[in-house]
Parts: sequence; structure tokens; C-alpha cells
Amino acid sequence: MFNGAPTIQRTLKSALNQTWPAIEIVVVDDGSTDDGARVVEKFAAHDKRVRLLRQKNAGVAAARNAGASAATGRYLAFLDADDLWAPEKIELQMRALEDGGEDVGLVYTWLASIDAHDRIVSIRYRPEAEGRVFREMCRRNLVGNGSTPLMRRSAFERVGGYDPSLRSRGAEGCEDLMIYLAIAEHCEFRLVRRFMTGYRVAPGNMSSNLGQMLRSCELTLDAFRDRYPQYAAEFDANRRDLACSLLVRALTTGPLEEAPDLLLRHRALSGRELRGRAASLLWSILRHRAPTPLKRVVKRASSYGELYRAPYLQAPV
Repeated sequence: MFNGAPTIQRTLKSALNQTWPAIEIVVVDDGSTDDGARVVEKFAAHDKRVRLLRQKNAGVAAARNAGASAATGRYLAFLDADDLWAPEKIELQMRALEDGGEDVGLVYTWLASIDAHDRIVSIRYRPEAEGRVFREMCRRNLVGNGSTPLMRRSAFERVGGYDPSLRSRGAEGCEDLMIYLAIAEHCEFRLVRRFMTGYRVAPGNMSSNLGQMLRSCELTLDAFRDRYPQYAAEFDANRRDLACSLLVRALTTGPLEEAPDLLLRHRALSGRELRGRAASLLWSILRHRAPTPLKRVVKRASSYGELYRAPYLQAPV
């Protein structure tokens, strides 16, 4: 949690509402300056499963490592202070982990993008990969974000936890991708094919710093590219897809001023690449920036409005 006061109550409720009974919740306050810690303390006073740890601001990797060190269980599931879990998430992941055997080090779920009011705005990301997924992970981040996986502690510790060096290099953002790649080198993955994680994309969170995210991705992929040159095509495609995704975000939900930087300074997308993606880019821009009457037409044409009625993720009461 870093300045998570607006959302931490809903996030904590989603963790406490898990149907899996044996959980402990360690909230790491990473140098917040708002009232988030006070909210957590109220929860902790009424529920012994909740503990609050405070540290000077050290970044997402250091905070997650601190939480893992304080936790006592053999399994670890990380949750950002603005995301949500559906009630059965941990139970379904534990079943998949137990059914898969000791070779399974990580279980992930499908995720739904949510807005500031916990409404589902996208359920389009539905990977299918399981088993030995390292090559697929070189191509794209199957797990999707930091709030999705359940890991064996043994797998987490084998790879040394989260790598805090990206922050020191001014490239915080892809710590999740880095640890998932590292675990995939040694362990199998399993997938729960249900939308169990609500991932919030909002202005001001770390993933909204688009140029930094791209730099972080490049450093992460380069670290593995040196060891796996045979997957160069997968690494290149991963970088291009992320650059395009970040460009879409800049052109639709902002920050708009980062779009030229992504196009000109980072040069992740060639003119040929942009021409091939022109239709999807235009469609995304129309969905978000068109006048309201036209936007309604575009959403109906793409069945986009159906996503708001999809009962996949249950927000906490």
C-alpha cells in the first residue's frame, strides 16, 4: 500500500471475504502520507488475521518482499491496495496447486479491468497457457499483474523474491514480469479459467507512467534475452505489444502527452508496425474519445457495453 486510502477498505474486504479459511493478511505501508494506515488499523483491531507493517518508501519490490518475510504460510498471494479479489479466488487456486503437484510453483487466474467504482470495463484478456510456460512468458506476461498469482513460498524463495534493482535504475514497473519469468524457468504454472482478480487502471498508479513502464520492460526482457537468445523473436514481440498497449492507453485514457515520447524517443514501434495496427488503434480511440452519441454506437457495434453486465467478478459488500 502506498497512499491507498481511497481503495484499501474495499481491497481488504475482498481479501477477508475469501472462502479459503486459513489466511493471514499482512499490509505493508510503503511510506504513505495519507490515512490508509489508519483504515488498516481499524480492520486489525477487529480481525486478528490483519497485521500492519510500516516502512520508509522503498518501492513495490521491497514492500512485497517485506510482506513475504513477515508472513508465516507456505503459500504467498500478493494484492495491490487498489485491486480486488473475488471470494473464491484463493480457494480455487489452492485446489489447482494441490492437484498439480510439487512441480507447480504458481497458479494464476483471468483478470477483469475495473474502474474507480469497481465496475468491470474489460474482460478481454483470457490466456490459456499452463504447464511449462517459459517461452509463452517471453512472448507476453500471461499472469497479467501483481494481484493475480498464488505462489509456493519455495518457488518465491528459489528465485530470490522480487528484484528491487529496477527502482534504483529508474525503471520501476515490471517487477511482476521479472519474477514470473524467473519462476517459469524452474516451475510449472496452472490457470484458473475464471475472472477472479479485479485490476484497476487509474491515473497516478505506477502502471500509468508509460515511458517508465516501457523502460522497465526493456530492462527485464534484456536480462533474460542474454540467457535465452533462441527466444529473441518472442522478446521482440513482447516489447512491441507492450509499446502498442501503452500507446493506446496514452491516446485514450492518458496521459496524452506521453504518446509522442513513446513514438519518437523510445522508437518501439516502426512505421510498418503502426500501419499494421492502425485499425485497432483507431477503434480504441473512438471508443474512448468520441462524442458521447458516437461512443454509444461504437460500443454497441463492438458489444463493449455487454462487459458492464458480465457477472464474473463480485465486488465486496
